[in-house]
Amino acid sequence: MTIIFDLFAQILQMALVLLAAPLLIGFVRKVKAHLLRRQGPPIVQPWRDLLRLLRKETVLAENASWFYRAAPYFIFATTWVAASLTPTFENGLMFSWAADLIAIIALLGSARFLLALAGMDVGTSFGGIGSSREAMFGSLAEPATIMIVFTVSLVAGSTQLSEIASYMLAHSELRVSVGMALIALLIVAIAENGRVPVDNPATHLELTMVHEAMILEYSGRHLALIELASALKLLLYISLIDCMFFPWGMAPHGAGVVEMATGGVAFVFKLAVAGVLLAVFETSTAKMRVFRVPDFLGAGLMLGLLATLLVFVTRSL
Repeated sequence: MTIIFDLFAQILQMALVLLAAPLLIGFVRKVKAHLLRRQGPPIVQPWRDLLRLLRKETVLAENASWFYRAAPYFIFATTWVAASLTPTFENGLMFSWAADLIAIIALLGSARFLLALAGMDVGTSFGGIGSSREAMFGSLAEPATIMIVFTVSLVAGSTQLSEIASYMLAHSELRVSVGMALIALLIVAIAENGRVPVDNPATHLELTMVHEAMILEYSGRHLALIELASALKLLLYISLIDCMFFPWGMAPHGAGVVEMATGGVAFVFKLAVAGVLLAVFETSTAKMRVFRVPDFLGAGLMLGLLATLLVFVTRSL
């Protein structure tokens, strides 16, 4: 009976992240519209767009290879698996043994690599520009993420997300190194998701777009899968920040239905707070030039490196 209940909790986790990811995008757009004194689209509009794309015919370029057709499925699968492994409403789910920070980074890196290859597959100029920029940003974002993982794992004594969340719940004192790692992860999350000031997902400017340039040739169900994977990636980074730095309200392993429901409410509340903060930040910040993005990511890399050095120098910070 316990195995069945744990399996149910894991399936509920997979369904929750899949359902909430497009709603999070719609919520951020709605808050940004209100901040700009506009009505804005409804929160469920991203789901309507995805369903409309699923009903449309898929148009492929004549020189598109099999990889171009298969890449959206692999990108969606890897991102969904990474988001499903990250604890949200309950700590220590059935597959928590696989929820390792190194594995999560590997899954995200694989999705980025597949998307960059798919952008270059057709041979368009926009796809090549977007893929080259994605590779340039990734070469700085991944080392910064590794430094963040080193800092958190050295403090908590493990790279397992469930053990990190348990440690942070038991040791709530303020640490300078953990604070630096948090700021570095926020910088990486903004860059990896193509949000302002790194990129603007609401525009298609030829000289500045990164993510949109790689998917311009996609349509139909392929575009729907990539858009859904992009929404899952944003929710994944918020879940990582929540799990590693703000795990309060998360139900413990083996909790009952009431505690799981409480954890779900807490997770939804944290998503709403993160969505409001993201909307306020994007509304009050201008997009930077493309060649300034390495400086922005470099700041995150240096913060992660300094946090790791602080942990090595003294365990009290």
